[in-house]
Amino acid sequence: MRLQQGYFLIPLKELVMSAASANSQTVSVLNSRCIMEFQPSGLLSTLVISLLAAFAGGLATRVAKLTPMLGYLIAGILIGPAATGIVADQSVASELAEVGVALLLFNVGLHFSFRDLMAVRHIVLRGAVIQMLLGGTLGFCVAYFVFGMEAVASVVLALSISVASTAISSHVLGEKQQLTSFVGRVAIGWLVVQDIAVVLAMVILPSFVGKNLDLGALFASSGKMVLQIAGFAAVMLFGAREYIPRMLGYVARVGSRELFTLAVIVIALGIAYGSAVFFGVSIALGAFFAGVVIGETDLNHYAAAEALSMQQIFSILFFVSAGMLFDPQSLFRMPIQIVVYYVILVLGMGFVTFATLVLMHAPPQSAALVGATFSQVGEFSFILSQMGYNWGILTRADSDFIVAVALLSIILNPAMSRIFIWLGKLSESSKIFLRWQKNGMGSMPEALQPMTGHVILVGHGRVGQRVAYALNKNSIPCITIESDRRLTENLHRNGIPVIFGDATRELVMAAAHPESAKLLIIATPQGGQVRQTITLARHLNPNLKIVVRVHEGTEARQVARMGIKCAVFAEREIAVGLSAFALQHYEVDPNGVLQTLKELRQE
Repeated sequence: MRLQQGYFLIPLKELVMSAASANSQTVSVLNSRCIMEFQPSGLLSTLVISLLAAFAGGLATRVAKLTPMLGYLIAGILIGPAATGIVADQSVASELAEVGVALLLFNVGLHFSFRDLMAVRHIVLRGAVIQMLLGGTLGFCVAYFVFGMEAVASVVLALSISVASTAISSHVLGEKQQLTSFVGRVAIGWLVVQDIAVVLAMVILPSFVGKNLDLGALFASSGKMVLQIAGFAAVMLFGAREYIPRMLGYVARVGSRELFTLAVIVIALGIAYGSAVFFGVSIALGAFFAGVVIGETDLNHYAAAEALSMQQIFSILFFVSAGMLFDPQSLFRMPIQIVVYYVILVLGMGFVTFATLVLMHAPPQSAALVGATFSQVGEFSFILSQMGYNWGILTRADSDFIVAVALLSIILNPAMSRIFIWLGKLSESSKIFLRWQKNGMGSMPEALQPMTGHVILVGHGRVGQRVAYALNKNSIPCITIESDRRLTENLHRNGIPVIFGDATRELVMAAAHPESAKLLIIATPQGGQVRQTITLARHLNPNLKIVVRVHEGTEARQVARMGIKCAVFAEREIAVGLSAFALQHYEVDPNGVLQTLKELRQE
C-alpha cells in the first residue's frame, strides 16, 4: 500500500505545534511554581538568615574573647520579632532547634560513662547533690517568696540557673589541660550528674502541667510516665544495646565515611522520634539513651567525631532560636531581679562548688578553676526555659528572665574567672587551708588514670604493625589509632589498645591522650592526612615529638617546614638498605659504610 504525500507531515506539524504550546505552558507553570514555592518565610530562608546571623555574631564574640554561644544568642535576638523582625520563620527555626536539642543530648550520652562516673562517685555524687540542693533551694526561695512566681515555675527557674554549661566547662578545662587531671575528671562527672538531673526534670515536669490537676490524676499520669520510661529503657538496654552497635559496626566495615555519618544521625534522630511516637518519651531522653548505647562501644569516639559537625550546626540553630524568642525589653523591665538572681545564685553556685571541692581536700587552684567554670549557666538552661514555656509552666516573661540571667553570666564569666583565680592563690597562701590540705584529695582512681609517657601510633598496616611489635617487645606503652574497622576488631580480639577512627579528627586524637604522650608515630602513607594529623597533634600538645612516614621528596620537604625533625623516606631507606648490603658484601671499611649511608640520608 502506497502512502499519500503529506499523510504524516500534517499530523507531525500539528504534533510539533501542540508540543511547543504545551512546553510553553509547562515552562510558564514551572516558572510560576518556582516563584510561588520560594517563600520568604520558608525553610531555606530560615536557614540562610539564621546561619548568616549566627556566623556574624559568633565571630564578633570570639574576637572579643567571649564564647561564640553568646554571639548566637545575640544574633537570634537581633533577627527576632522583638528587635528587627527580619526572621524568616520562627516556627521552622523552633523545629530545627528541637533537632539541635536531640543531637546535643545525643552527644552528652556519647560521652557519658558509668565507669568514669563510678570511679569518682563518692566525690561527684556528694558534691553535685550538695551544689544542686543549695542552688535549687536558694533559687526556689528567691523566685517563690521574693518574686512571687508559681511553685512549678520556681522549680524550673531554680533548676535552669543552677546547672552549668557542659560544653563551656569542658572547653575551659581542656584549655587549662585539666581534663585528664583528677579534679578535671571530678568536674566532668559533676557536670554529667547535673545533665542527668536535667534530663530527668524534662521527663517529670510535664506531669505538673495544669493548675487543676488533682493528686490522684498526678499519681496516675506519673505512674503511666514511669511505665513508659521503663518500657523504653528495657527496649534500649536489652534490644537496641545488642543490635545497634552490631549494625553500626557493619556500616563501619563497609568503609564509607558518609554512610557511617548518616547511620549515626539516623540512629540518634530515629530513636529520639521513635521514643516519642511509641513510648510517649521525650525526644531529648530518647536521643540521650541512643548516645549512651553507642557510647559504651569502641565506636563512640568515631561516632562523636563524625556527627560533631551536624550536631554543632543544629545546636547553633537552637541558640539562635532561643534568642529569637527573647524580648530585649525584659532587661529594662526587671534589671534588679536579673542582677539579684545573678549575684545570689550564679555566683553562689561558683563559690559553693569551690568551697565543696576545698572541703574535699582539692587543691585550691583546681577548685577555683572548676568554681569559675561553674559560675555561668549554659545550654540546658535555654533548653529548660524553652521547654518550660512550651509546656505552659513558664510565661514568656519567665523564659526571658532565664535567658537574661544566662546572657549576663556568660558575658561576665571571664572577669569572674580572674576573681576565682585570685581566690585560689589567696587560699593557697592561707595557713588554715594549708593545714586542711595536708592530706590532699588523694590520687586519681586507677580506673581513671590515663596512659602517660606512651607512644601514639597512627596506622597499623604493614609498617605500623612492625613498629608496634618493636615497641611491645621492648615494653614501651603504645596506643594505636586505626581507621580500618576490620583491622581494629582484630586488634581488640588480641588485646591491643586501639582507638577506631580518623586521627585527623580532634575527638579521636584526644582519646589517645596526646597531652601526656611522649612520641607520635604516623605510619600511614597519605600525605594530606599526615599533615592534618601533625597540625592537630601540635595543637593538643606543642611539645610532642613526631616522626612520620613519607613517600616523596615533596612530602619530606613539606613536613620539614612544619618542624618535623624525623621523616622516614620509604624509597630512601630502601636505597640505604640495598647500599649497605652491597658495601658490606665488598668488605668496605665500616666507617666508610656509615659515612656513605649518612650522606645518602642527608640527600
